[in-house]
Amino acid sequence: MNFIRLVPNIFYIDIQEALKTFVDCLEFRIEYDEIKSYRPFCVVSKGNLHINIFQDEALAKEHNPELRLVTDNIEEVYAKVSASHPHLLHPNLSKITLRPWGAREFALMDKQLGIVVQQWGK
Repeated sequence: MNFIRLVPNIFYIDIQEALKTFVDCLEFRIEYDEIKSYRPFCVVSKGNLHINIFQDEALAKEHNPELRLVTDNIEEVYAKVSASHPHLLHPNLSKITLRPWGAREFALMDKQLGIVVQQWGK
């Protein structure tokens, strides 16, 4: 078996919160847009990363995922995020921190999702 991409589905009570996090803060772009439809949905992408985002209150209340974005320049990502969206920094990991498992990480948190940004090595 060969897989070439993992595309998670993330459910939000309000899809606009997702757009603030992924498009405004993390600079993903909207690849497919049904945001104004009866059941708001979109696909956001950045490079080879794709995420399906749904507005569905019932499923959002059941699922509170956390995902990790791996980068090769955590300082650049942190500088942009902390300057433009400091309110999204997670209070328990708001600075780049070397973790016991060897990754340097910081975390974001919006109303629905936890995101850990990490860099291995260095």
